Amino acid sequence: MKRGYLADYFVGVGVKRLSGTEIDPRVSNGHEFQGTRVLQAFLGPPSTRQSIPCTYLWLTDDEPPARLDASATWYDARANQPHRRPEPRLLYTTEAEAIVYQAADGDTLFVCLGRDGRLLILLCRAASDIEQQLLWLFGLEAPTERFNQKAFDPGHDGHLDFAARHILEAIEIEVPVADDHWLETILKAFGPKFPGTAAFSAFARKLCPDVAPLERPDQALMAWLELEEILFFTLERHIIDDRLRAGFLGDGKTDVDGFISFSLSVQNRRKSRAGYSLEHHLAGVFEAHGLTFDRGGRTEGNKKPDFLFPGAAAYRDADFDAGRLTLLGAKSSCKDRWRQVLSEGERVGDKHLVTLEPGISENQTDEMRAAQLQLVVPTPIQASYRPAQQAWLFSLDDLIGLVKARARTPV
Repeated sequence: MKRGYLADYFVGVGVKRLSGTEIDPRVSNGHEFQGTRVLQAFLGPPSTRQSIPCTYLWLTDDEPPARLDASATWYDARANQPHRRPEPRLLYTTEAEAIVYQAADGDTLFVCLGRDGRLLILLCRAASDIEQQLLWLFGLEAPTERFNQKAFDPGHDGHLDFAARHILEAIEIEVPVADDHWLETILKAFGPKFPGTAAFSAFARKLCPDVAPLERPDQALMAWLELEEILFFTLERHIIDDRLRAGFLGDGKTDVDGFISFSLSVQNRRKSRAGYSLEHHLAGVFEAHGLTFDRGGRTEGNKKPDFLFPGAAAYRDADFDAGRLTLLGAKSSCKDRWRQVLSEGERVGDKHLVTLEPGISENQTDEMRAAQLQLVVPTPIQASYRPAQQAWLFSLDDLIGLVKARARTPV
């Protein structure tokens, strides 16, 4: 179910490690990104002084991006010296300081040229999750003080799978996934409204008859998630289209509050759907394997872990061997929320967390290991992690094997 390519959105991208002379006004006020000669591979040689429309984004792992739409200047500092080698320079504007100056010496800069001719200038902390995700997305090596760059070949470079689309959303690029091929099937089942999340997830699984959760649980989970995402956005687009056609007028006046309320309901539904979808499809895989579990079973302090194997009754039974218990959290996007899982069951020493988030940094996964939290990542997403991390990660198949082994352990 892969759709589209990076080359549909980008001409090329470059990455480098920032120095203080580029972004620290106490060192320099030149507003110049250095070492930009290699960017000519996709920006072209600056034969004239060019002002390029630009979006600047400051990216962190925990907050929405800080954004500014402005411009950047691409020019040859030696344009009047034809006997000398050209010296291309990329300058950011004074107004862009609000974004650029949030970076520090040693942080990371990505310069991306979009197919629409707009530059996307991305700045983030070194060794952050978003840095690792972007390096994987663009197929770039770890940054150095010199730019390294990559130009994209239309129709060939960078399939936009589930993990890639997750990262593009983080930099405010939405990849369309709606497919009207499914609309009639959806409307026949539910009409022009959203059913409950469990019913919608079950509907997606029913439309995937060739998926094999017993033989390939990781691939089955991703196939179900992918199809539900298509179905969701197909129905959402239909509902939004109908609502916009109806308009937001009341008593001859624009219903601003009604429009805002509708917009918020769309955003809230999107946010909640992803988490519920993951839990529903995980339960579908576990049920296919005949595992015994509770969803939201209560532990100490009224805590409710997402999954508890073999269940809350066994957990509360003081005579039940704690070594046979497995506690699993499920978070489509991890961020710093992984620590919540640590307090959800005192009887369980080593806890597990399944996530769909690609490329979590080594700093974060090292913290998880130290806290006795085993990260579970579906195999199709594991390629976004570094080799040393991949050796430690559990797949969904690994987790199922562990739960089955614990169930077989003699009392």
